[in-house]
Amino acid sequence: MHIEALREFALSLKDVEEVCPFGPDNLVYKVSNKMFLLLSIDEDPLRFNVKCNPEYAIQLREEFPNAVLPGYHMNKKHWNTIVVDGTIQAKQLQQFILDSYALVRR
Repeated sequence: MHIEALREFALSLKDVEEVCPFGPDNLVYKVSNKMFLLLSIDEDPLRFNVKCNPEYAIQLREEFPNAVLPGYHMNKKHWNTIVVDGTIQAKQLQQFILDSYALVRR
């Protein structure tokens, strides 16, 4: 999955806005003025941060130890960094974003 596909998916969700409060190399996606996705555009491989239920976050890190990491520069209890290196299929990457969106939108 490439960066444009991630952007398109995030922006397809209801009431989402894309902003760059951390500079042009980081795209932030918000709903209800709360961040649910942070996408670094200069990472290789591509990486993004999503909010996650704490118990599920640990489970994902155990299931995908090289592709799901504690949230970089984030609260590691509630955020995961996802490495887009082919380990995790596109549908699951979208589900991580959707889950994060749902947690924030409440």
